[in-house]
Amino acid sequence: MIVDGRMFTVVLLVFVSVALGQSNQREPHIGYVYPAGGECGEVVRVIIGGQNLRGANKAFISGEGVKATVIKHYRSMRNLDKNQRDEIGRRLARAAMARWEELARDGAELTNWGRRFIRRLDRMGGKKDSEPGETEPIEIPENPFLENLESKSFAELRHAMYELFEVNRSQRNPQLGEMVLVEFSISKRAIVGDREIRLVTPQGLTNPMCFCVGNLPEKCELETNGPNTECLIKGEQPLQLPVLVNGQIRPGDIDQFAFHAEKGQRLVIETLARHLVPYLADAVPGWFQATLALYDERGKEVAFADDYRFNPDPVLFYEVPKTGVYTLEIRDSIYRGREDFVYRVSIGERPFITETFPLGARTGIRRLAAIDGWNLPRQRLPLDGRGNSGNIRQTSVRKRSRWSNPVTYAVDSLPESMESEPNDTLQDSQRIPLPRTINGKINQPGDIDIYKFHMRSGDTIVAEVLARRLDSPLDSLVRLLDEDGKILDWNDDHVDKQKGLCTHHADSYLMKKVEKNSVYFIQLSDAQRHGGNEYAYRLRISAPRPDFALRLIPSSINILNGQSLPVTVHALGKDGFAEDIEIVLKDAPKGFKLSGNRIPAGMDRIRMTLTAAVDAPLEPQVITMEAIANVSGRQLHREVTPADDVMQAFLYRHLVPAESLMVAVKGRRPSPAIKISSDMPVSIPVGGSATVTVVTGDHPRFRDVEFTLDQPPKGVTLENVTAVGGGFMLRFAAQTGIAQSGYQDNLIVSLSTEVGARGRKGGKKRTSYMGTLPAIPFVLE
Repeated sequence: MIVDGRMFTVVLLVFVSVALGQSNQREPHIGYVYPAGGECGEVVRVIIGGQNLRGANKAFISGEGVKATVIKHYRSMRNLDKNQRDEIGRRLARAAMARWEELARDGAELTNWGRRFIRRLDRMGGKKDSEPGETEPIEIPENPFLENLESKSFAELRHAMYELFEVNRSQRNPQLGEMVLVEFSISKRAIVGDREIRLVTPQGLTNPMCFCVGNLPEKCELETNGPNTECLIKGEQPLQLPVLVNGQIRPGDIDQFAFHAEKGQRLVIETLARHLVPYLADAVPGWFQATLALYDERGKEVAFADDYRFNPDPVLFYEVPKTGVYTLEIRDSIYRGREDFVYRVSIGERPFITETFPLGARTGIRRLAAIDGWNLPRQRLPLDGRGNSGNIRQTSVRKRSRWSNPVTYAVDSLPESMESEPNDTLQDSQRIPLPRTINGKINQPGDIDIYKFHMRSGDTIVAEVLARRLDSPLDSLVRLLDEDGKILDWNDDHVDKQKGLCTHHADSYLMKKVEKNSVYFIQLSDAQRHGGNEYAYRLRISAPRPDFALRLIPSSINILNGQSLPVTVHALGKDGFAEDIEIVLKDAPKGFKLSGNRIPAGMDRIRMTLTAAVDAPLEPQVITMEAIANVSGRQLHREVTPADDVMQAFLYRHLVPAESLMVAVKGRRPSPAIKISSDMPVSIPVGGSATVTVVTGDHPRFRDVEFTLDQPPKGVTLENVTAVGGGFMLRFAAQTGIAQSGYQDNLIVSLSTEVGARGRKGGKKRTSYMGTLPAIPFVLE
């Protein structure tokens, strides 16, 4: 349409975007970190692999005691010609032969495997180098494996040759092709545990990725170290315990490590693999599924693990029967592999908790839980219900300088009771007052726990199990029975979207309104008829307690100054929650503003916008948000949890929580202050239309602009745009028979313009994205 001599195109467009709210398809992305951690008190150099990482100049890592410095970016090393490959081979051969000559002077002897390697070096290094002046020098792309060749060990040079020549490059993923070398300085006093690492590039912040701080001596694998291979040099010593080994599994790769163990040692061998990279979008089952096998000196397999209960990362327990050298093997269960199949395996007499009871404490109370497991210094663990650190918490036990695996426990304000056996039948059922949290166990296979209580006509009962979410292996099944034993309602698995890392939601939940004054029963069992001391649970039986949690995606936001960008907020209601939610910035730096920051009652997802003012700080900022809702006259305040919407195995989507929400403002350029001057929410009659006035001022960026209704609500369209003094008037319409009266949401209008091709006179124009208008709340009448 022509308006005031200018062309404006109104386009109805539905985005199908992997990263909701992020417009730039060249967002920088981290695919893996290797090694994915380091020891306290050490300086570690790490490769961060991904795409669109060029120009990375800074790294942010969460927590105290760790400093990260970007050293260098390496572009993808692909499509080398023969001359380049030969030159790389010659450089590696010269360095390796020089290293071997040093070792030989010290009396080192090669194994058969080492002699084969030397023969290969002879072939590679024997190729004639070009005489000076004969040809142009051969340019070799920079690569971390070619850095500082003169300082690498003989084994490290063999590993570099494997990485550069022997890995199956036809299966390399271009999304992992770029590399950034980052140096981590870890304080001796740094707290052991997970951190989040992000890179800063000219395109903005990357997604967060896990980096682990540990307190065990660490090693990195050196290829080749699989079956039917041996050390290069005779007399090389096995690993000494305790140790943590970092590695990567490539296609068909199998890694093996020899270590010395003493008779009577109670070894805990724990893997972190899926923990490091929780979801792979283009791999089935959607993560690196590691397996562990342990072999004795005769090559006999003495232990095997392919998971730890329901956790895909395996843990292997082994009491050493005889002093000697043992070999640990790790591989993918179906022999897949690539750069992001990263692992950390700890080997030693580390404390490890396998059982905890009870699984929680009452608010304001500190109680002792009974624990069992391997190498524990005691059999009691404090569960602290005091303070305001959330309803789901973690703690550990310490043995000298070693920490155990974390124990997850729940904190709740309800009165608590302990299960009392026998309670397997209606006649033996345990009578409880309501409301109540019951701590119990499915003690043995086939065990059933039944609880008896009284309810009045019209009352609503909620029965919720917390077990799998607290790391119990219980796969609960809950039934509500009347006084005659008739099943009124039941539930096996209930999806809790707050648990974005969970792929089998095995905890049960039911909510039911009863029709008469009577006695009722809750029956709890394991759906697989399993049981044992570790099959603990917390069962809440109460009236509904409406509550909510929020997930905001993405967790890294990249925005231009003066620009608005959409973010998506998921409202995760509980116990019938159906109230309006208002979201506010909490102690945010000056220059940021939310628009459309109300989630109408009944909506489980809304898109709103974050605006960065022209003078917003350029340094990446950690921003927190708070949500407020009124429930039965009581105001609830909940922190908004940042998350990323990630794909698993080509299909399944998960909201994976992040530790912090970071916002990067990219550059300063003249930008107008955009303002919506109409009253909001905008009322749009079904079958009619309504206008919204946008004030931009007479700014050159708005002389030719395209307005696009982004992910339009059902039945709502952008009919036309009219230029008015100092801005525009947008007319929205609601179609009869499609739009539903009473519906509320936000309108997100994106802005773009066409610009000339860079460096090409008369070249094809390209579309430049200018952000969005601030979100426009509306209601259909």
